[in-house]
Amino acid sequence: MAHAAPAPGAPTTGLPDIFSARTHMIARWAVPIGLGLVYGYWAAANRRDAGPITGWNLLFGFLTALVFVLAYIGVREIAKRLHRGAHALIWAAFMGIAFGFLYSQTGYSVLRSAMMSVVVAGAVLVTLFYRYYTHERTA
Repeated sequence: MAHAAPAPGAPTTGLPDIFSARTHMIARWAVPIGLGLVYGYWAAANRRDAGPITGWNLLFGFLTALVFVLAYIGVREIAKRLHRGAHALIWAAFMGIAFGFLYSQTGYSVLRSAMMSVVVAGAVLVTLFYRYYTHERTA
């Protein structure tokens, strides 16, 4: 059975795109903002350590969320221009730094936070490199 060739400019992933362009645009901003709010809340909760919620704690949480969102958007924009190895490396560095910051807010030493973030970044690097290597575009 013969199949028609894809139209010029059509996605060649083989998967149908079931969402509209408007939905993709909303998700492009909603995902980083949602993740940033969760990250900011988590960092503020780690820092207050079951103590009372204060204005400084709220400010810390919102500023942490803002920095996370801006960094996420920056990494997303830079990463899509890179090849698979650098693409995986920049996301791994972002995830390792983000995890290390959260871990450092729990009161553990800087050395332990650094070691844990290196372990997380290494796992993310291996996983993403494998994913990008096996799903590379061939055009």
